Amino acid sequence: MWWGGDVLTGVVFRPQSPPERLRETVEAAEAAGIAELWLWEDCFLEGGLTTAAAALAWSERLRIGIGLLPVALRNPAVAAMEIATLARLFPERLVPGLGHGVLDWMGQVGARAASPLTLLREHTAAVRDLLHGHRVDVDGRYVRLDGVELDWPPAQPPPVLLGARGPKTLRLAGELADGVILDAVEAPDDLRAALTEVDAGRAAAGRTDPYQVVVYIEPPAGLPADDLADVVGRSVRDLGEAGATSVVFQGSAEAPDAGPLIGALVAQAGL
Repeated sequence: MWWGGDVLTGVVFRPQSPPERLRETVEAAEAAGIAELWLWEDCFLEGGLTTAAAALAWSERLRIGIGLLPVALRNPAVAAMEIATLARLFPERLVPGLGHGVLDWMGQVGARAASPLTLLREHTAAVRDLLHGHRVDVDGRYVRLDGVELDWPPAQPPPVLLGARGPKTLRLAGELADGVILDAVEAPDDLRAALTEVDAGRAAAGRTDPYQVVVYIEPPAGLPADDLADVVGRSVRDLGEAGATSVVFQGSAEAPDAGPLIGALVAQAGL
């Protein structure tokens, strides 16, 4: 579902819902004409790539985003292989996001890096290069690849987005990634401030290519359907004007069902 011809809208299938609820959400979003369905890889709930594979197979048109894959959990060669496979099977419908992940969770599995930003930089650069069909030789602090090249790179590499909050990570997202995922935006001014940092990273890297800005929004819980539809409409309008290319709505951890949000988007679109 496009909004005003410019802003894509979507919903999150939160991993607090059991995996067996995924198919009904995918089918409802597809039937409603919503553009995007986003999945999370929160520890220790559901795998991002496995749920993405199922969601892509159960739909024909939906863009499936993963926001995000914690880079400490995977070797970048493995991450690139998995992403490339899905991108070839379902061209132009996969939007993978990478990020630090929750550092306490990374510590629980023995994968917490002393410098998460360095790891994110090295991992993102390697994954993106591999997806673009390059041979990668790197001997970094965390990423070490010796002549690695995908045999089956995607003909059309998917955009690689970064989840970011702080200024350093926002600038890194602008420098290295094809887009940014923002989950700490509460108002249009917050989005504009975040994009100032992203734009600084893009300028430093000399980048002028198209860029995706995905913003997650959690509307207040317990709103009547009409009020929820109004909140959804205002959020899309205001955040789109502030620079979002996708506005994605999520339920709460306690009430993760995306059904009411799908209904609100349909109501606002007049379908």
